[in-house]
Amino acid sequence: MTAPATIDSQDLSDRLSSAAPPRVLDVRTPGEFETAHIAGAYNVPLDLLREHRDEITRHLDEEVVLVCRSGQRAAQAEETLRAAGLGNVHILDGGIVAWEAKGFAVNRGATRDAQTVVSQLVGS
Repeated sequence: MTAPATIDSQDLSDRLSSAAPPRVLDVRTPGEFETAHIAGAYNVPLDLLREHRDEITRHLDEEVVLVCRSGQRAAQAEETLRAAGLGNVHILDGGIVAWEAKGFAVNRGATRDAQTVVSQLVGS
């Protein structure tokens, strides 16, 4: 098994402003996501990701960066997605805590229903 591929906050920030930005999946709870999240991130809580992993991986052909509070849940999500055959997966090193500590912007407030986000990801 390959070691988890991590990406640091600066690298993610640079990639998000590139021509082909990665898809950011935040695997924290909706409440945590609402408190602070990276702009453009999709909130797919870890349990929901596991439940829908096959349909989600069928629709994720671009690079994916997983975010949680500190990295632990993202590592579990990475295992889940790799087991489902998704290879281009990275974990934000240090999670949202490191992102904010480095001074990168977060959005605060409204979260979308997680089931709706899954539907948006899979295009149904």
